[in-house]
Amino acid sequence: MFSEADLIAIGLTLRLAFTVTVILLIIGTPIAWWLARTDSWWRGPVGAVVALPLVLPPTVLGFYMLVAMGPNGYLGQLTQALGMGLLPFSFWGLVLASVVYSLPFVVQPIQNAFESLGNRPLEAAATLRCGPWETFFYVVLPLTKPGFLTAAILGFAHTVGEFGVVLMIGGNIPNETRVVSVQIYDYVEALEYGQAHILSIAMIVFSFLVLLGVYGVRRHANVSSLMKARK
Repeated sequence: MFSEADLIAIGLTLRLAFTVTVILLIIGTPIAWWLARTDSWWRGPVGAVVALPLVLPPTVLGFYMLVAMGPNGYLGQLTQALGMGLLPFSFWGLVLASVVYSLPFVVQPIQNAFESLGNRPLEAAATLRCGPWETFFYVVLPLTKPGFLTAAILGFAHTVGEFGVVLMIGGNIPNETRVVSVQIYDYVEALEYGQAHILSIAMIVFSFLVLLGVYGVRRHANVSSLMKARK
């Protein structure tokens, strides 16, 4: 079964994924709202930047983030000036890299949910003299809940499955940056295929359950929409 090193790696991975998912929901929601509602010509460039991790090789993204967070990079100089030290090869360095790498997996589902909402619910809320915050929390959020659930599931799962970016930014430090994907890589390098199989099968089962959850959320959303349309 799982060794002590496996359990530590799993715990670190879950902690990383949870932290990244919460941060992404906080920063991704206003980005998605702006992309869904704006008519500015900046929408295209900003949308392309958000989606860039979908097409960039993880090593490219990891390399430039490593440079930016290094002692001569702008992020590295900022964190040093704030007394935080350097972020590479630390847990919070992994968090920052994972936020950037998983951003489109959270922003795009929420953006799609906002776009499918249309203007009618917002106009109805305006006629009831609801303010912007009341409209968002009591009208927009309940109607776009499936999009947020999908975004949270995908953001969490994508962070769990990262390898290239976390290896370049975090290295392979036990109890600090050695996540499950890196642990599997270590087992393969050491020709310990038995332990690699155990962790890999666990990841396959996890991935299947994630996809099952995403499809379940989408199916529930489609059924709810159909029932509302019939009414």
